[in-house]
Amino acid sequence: MGLGGISIWQLLIVLVIVVLLFGTKRLGSIGTDLGTAIRGFRKSMQPDADTEETKDNERLGEQKRNREDIIEGEAQRNGEKH
Repeated sequence: MGLGGISIWQLLIVLVIVVLLFGTKRLGSIGTDLGTAIRGFRKSMQPDADTEETKDNERLGEQKRNREDIIEGEAQRNGEKH
């Protein structure tokens, strides 16, 4: 007897049926999705100290992007030639 009256053979039969129904690829993707969801939940439960660091990193990223948007060059007025 195993868990609550379920033997190891019954668990193996259920596992084989689940693999046959869903396939190994789908079970792998379900596991990946579940792991991602758990990581996201844990990250959201962490203290807000990390969010301040994240905000600082976002501000630095915006400043770098703004610097990349600047186009350097010389302006010319109509009629002037250099």
